[in-house]
Order: sequence, then C-alpha cells, then structure tokens
Amino acid sequence: MEPMQLHILAVGRNAEIMTVMHRLLNAPDNWTGVTVTTDEAAKSAFEKEAFDIVLLCAGISPEEETALTSWFKQRSPAIIVKRHYGGGSGLLKNEILYALENR
Repeated sequence: MEPMQLHILAVGRNAEIMTVMHRLLNAPDNWTGVTVTTDEAAKSAFEKEAFDIVLLCAGISPEEETALTSWFKQRSPAIIVKRHYGGGSGLLKNEILYALENR
C-alpha cells in the first residue's frame, strides 16, 4: 500500500529558515511542502491547494498565530495548525506525524 500524500504549508518570517524548511518538507517522497514568508502568500496558497497541516514557524508573533489560525480554521475546520519551534529534520517529521495521529 502506498503511503498517503501529505500536503504541508509552512509560514515563517525568516527567508533563510524557510528555505531549509522547504528542503526538509519536500524530502520525503510522499510529502509536498509549500513555504511562504507573508500572511498574504499563506492565504493565497491555502486558497489554491488543499493542505493537511499548517506549520507556523520562526518570526510569527502570538497575535499573528491567533489571527492566522482563525483564518485557516474558518476556511477548513479540520485543518491542523501547529506552531513549529525548529529542531532537526527527525524532530520535524515526528512532530508532523504526531500531530496527524492526534487530530
């Protein structure tokens, strides 16, 4: 049985970190990651593609986190929106898999 294709949107303010995130999120064969640095780009991407999980990364303030989470949930109540604090690729993968298993 082929593993499910996973679509991940990552939003963060630091372009260099988001470049690394893009590489990490697209490394597994069954993952597709989109990384953006602005709320506008995040909303645009979310309206064009169905994502399974949204990661809020470095530089997102608590107020922005609240506003973005609300916006995503209004459009897709089942979406998982999770704060990502960084760490190695193994931690990222485990964090995403855990969030999906414990929706």
